[in-house]
Amino acid sequence: MASEHCSVNDDVGRERAAQLLAFAEKLGNEVMLRHGHCCMGIALLVMGNFAESLLHHDQALALYDPVDHCRLATRSSQDPQVVTLIYRSLALWALGYPEAALAGTEQALNDARETSRADTLMRAMSLRCLFQVISGNHAIAKSQSDQVILVAEEKGYAILKAQSDEMISLLAEEKGTSVMLRRAWFLTLTGKTSDTVGMFASAIAEWRSMGTTLSLPVWLSHLARACGKFGQFDDAWCYINEAMEAVEATKEKWYEAEVHRIAGEIALMSPEPDAAKAEACFVRALAVARAQQAKSWELRTATSLARLWRDQGKRDEARDLLAPIYNWFTEGFDTLDLKEAKALIGELST
Repeated sequence: MASEHCSVNDDVGRERAAQLLAFAEKLGNEVMLRHGHCCMGIALLVMGNFAESLLHHDQALALYDPVDHCRLATRSSQDPQVVTLIYRSLALWALGYPEAALAGTEQALNDARETSRADTLMRAMSLRCLFQVISGNHAIAKSQSDQVILVAEEKGYAILKAQSDEMISLLAEEKGTSVMLRRAWFLTLTGKTSDTVGMFASAIAEWRSMGTTLSLPVWLSHLARACGKFGQFDDAWCYINEAMEAVEATKEKWYEAEVHRIAGEIALMSPEPDAAKAEACFVRALAVARAQQAKSWELRTATSLARLWRDQGKRDEARDLLAPIYNWFTEGFDTLDLKEAKALIGELST
């Protein structure tokens, strides 16, 4: 996930955003100030600080001025208002407001269509794919990703294909690699043959060869799960460990809880499941999600841990863990995560 508005895959992005904000405040320039809040919001989001990220994006929206906005939009390759709405929606989803997040993505998409700019439109369309992916609706995400590819091919913006579905990067200029990476990812998500694992691994290797580390924790963790699904457990642990190392090296922590949860899943996939290791991974994922105030990641991890405890006969502990988190939510009850949590709580309560 990235934006050309600022460089944000580590502490450097936050430091640069802080410098921009300080300079804008000194000058009293609202256009620069809005841009600075947007950059700080993105930097904090990537680092997993979702609550503060949301505050900065709200401030950027509060400073919106249609006249200045139009002037800035004509000089930028991305519409700044759409970018703000996009990353604000990601923060909302992580914090546990999926309906508000979806509404934000739709507003971003509508605004992008009004700009008549293909790059902005593709970015907004890509966010819809991302929400479907993280919500577990992989078939819908695949369909929406195909729409992004069609727009990219029609408009000649092959470089932007690299960031559809996960808002990945504007840096991948190699058309074949970016398309292969995304298609292999979807094939593994939708349970296709193990041949896609090799294609996925090759695409990630090519991605790295271009000098980018953006979203490696995401790619590597999904590749690890795919390897586990097809019984390639040595490779699975190799890739999930690489994903954890990438989180620490790049400070790209927005997906950190999910990386540890996926590690727990892999521990349970083995012909000889390691329940103790899985539980340790789930507990670690819960700790990360709670520290980040990321209720959506917390709910998903609590569901995984509650299932494990159920299978171990610890039904009361499982219900006592999951029910309070589920009851915290006030919206999004038709989403996959909340449906699964509700069904499990019902099972544990009988």
